[in-house]
Amino acid sequence: MDHPTHASAPAHAGHHAHGDHDEHMPGGASWSTAAKATLHCLTGCAIGEILGMVIGTALAWSNAPTMVLAIALAFVFGYSFTLFAVVRAGLSLRTAVKVALAADTVSIAVMELVDNGIIALVPGAMDAHLSDGLFWTTLIGGFAVAFVVTTPVNKWMIGRGKGHAVVHAYH
Repeated sequence: MDHPTHASAPAHAGHHAHGDHDEHMPGGASWSTAAKATLHCLTGCAIGEILGMVIGTALAWSNAPTMVLAIALAFVFGYSFTLFAVVRAGLSLRTAVKVALAADTVSIAVMELVDNGIIALVPGAMDAHLSDGLFWTTLIGGFAVAFVVTTPVNKWMIGRGKGHAVVHAYH
């Protein structure tokens, strides 16, 4: 029995096969695939989190509401990157929202937990201002550690057809 190739499958018509799409194979996803998924997530999280911190600081909010806003915007921007991609691929907004939630929720949650945990644990980081080097070094360090911690989580999820693997059916 002939099976269609990855590139000729209906969901991938006109799409070239990629060597890093091994999440469909037994044994799980490659580290490269997991790192790309994590970087995609990190980009949205970083934009949202930084924007939230800038807004909270500009409005002279205390740490707690600023952190809540930053985390909320990290989820919004993290989901929006996936939403944009799958809506562009032809999904309805309702289906796209379901795909984004399935693809990104765990990744964003782990990333935010690690990143904000580091910020909370570094002495003085919570009170640092946007103009302070401590603010930026702690934030960048938190993102770096969150990337390292979240990549194996994404590798495990993709290898089981969960997380970012859900998005690959639509692009």
